[in-house]
Amino acid sequence: MSMKPSVAIIGTRGYPSYYGGFETAVRELAPYLVDAGWDVSVYGRSSAIFADDPLRDARVNSVLTRGVDLKSISTLSYGFTAAWDASRRKPDVALIMNVANGYFLRMLKRAGIPTVVNVDGIEWERAKWGTAAKNVFKNGARLTAKHGDFLVYDADAISRRWQSEYGRSGTVIPYGGHERPTLNYADEFPAHGYVLLVARFVPENSVPEFLTASEEIAARWPVVIVGSSGYGGELDERAEYLSRTNANIHWLGHISDDDRLHSLWQNAGVYFHGHSVGGTNPTLVQAMALGAPTVARDTVYNREVLGDLGIFASPDRKSIVESISRVMSIPFSEREVVKEQLRARARDRYGWGSVCSAYERLLRVAGGIPVQDVSRPAEQLKS
Repeated sequence: MSMKPSVAIIGTRGYPSYYGGFETAVRELAPYLVDAGWDVSVYGRSSAIFADDPLRDARVNSVLTRGVDLKSISTLSYGFTAAWDASRRKPDVALIMNVANGYFLRMLKRAGIPTVVNVDGIEWERAKWGTAAKNVFKNGARLTAKHGDFLVYDADAISRRWQSEYGRSGTVIPYGGHERPTLNYADEFPAHGYVLLVARFVPENSVPEFLTASEEIAARWPVVIVGSSGYGGELDERAEYLSRTNANIHWLGHISDDDRLHSLWQNAGVYFHGHSVGGTNPTLVQAMALGAPTVARDTVYNREVLGDLGIFASPDRKSIVESISRVMSIPFSEREVVKEQLRARARDRYGWGSVCSAYERLLRVAGGIPVQDVSRPAEQLKS
């Protein structure tokens, strides 16, 4: 083992990339690990990274491997080539994101590389996947339970599910959020007077139900929609049509500019969070850190994150409209109190510093590397 411990991060679209929660976590974690003395390599796809990103930390090694850029097999194809390459390079430990990469854990094990696996949510319950894909994830989870050395769950509810179904305990490490100073706001929409949706366009994020409700909501307040499917399709077409035919509905597509997106959360009258499958959702945590009053789909995961600071709705037009109207009707001064309570909860439970230190400690334990004395809130690291 070299004096500088080494880690390979496998299973994301790469560094830096802005696709989803895993990519957000890696943008935070990779530089943190470098600062902590690690040699960090992040495997990725040439089509998905922003190599000229001015925020890119040049000390992080971006390793690009080949794969097939088709929705059905991209994760497996890139996961295989990344695991194959890492098996030859032999880092001290590998951090694997997503149980779909459970198929390659034996390969890494044969190479003598200990693994830490973030299992993500319950992927095989996502409506966007067909039967074959659901089986891929279900079998990947079974192989992860069998061959993963250390498992990471991003929520207590996910931990309980894996303990119940697979008999595997692990470490609970949620996603983090950044509290930001007040950002410059472009005044595109009336401050604290619009309804915001930020989501990838998949059915389990309640996007169809929100789009159905949006016309009724737009009769009273502007509706701002951020997100897309990434592949085109029916939901993108519906959002485009609504935006084109209703002057009070605005579809902005995907926004990769954090300042613009964060300012939209800071100034929203209410943010609707419709995610239903998964654990601690990074989008929800970030919205909370920015103090966005939130109506969330009623799930055990969203209740775990928001506690009693959210309004919870069923995934249907009537419940969404009523819940959003309830929040928008709260006097501004009362909403300001809730906004500060949301920021405080995010600060206490979901700070990126605590999240990254928990990962770093676990990677050291997995790799047999002496654990440094890293202070962190106890609730961020649970065995």
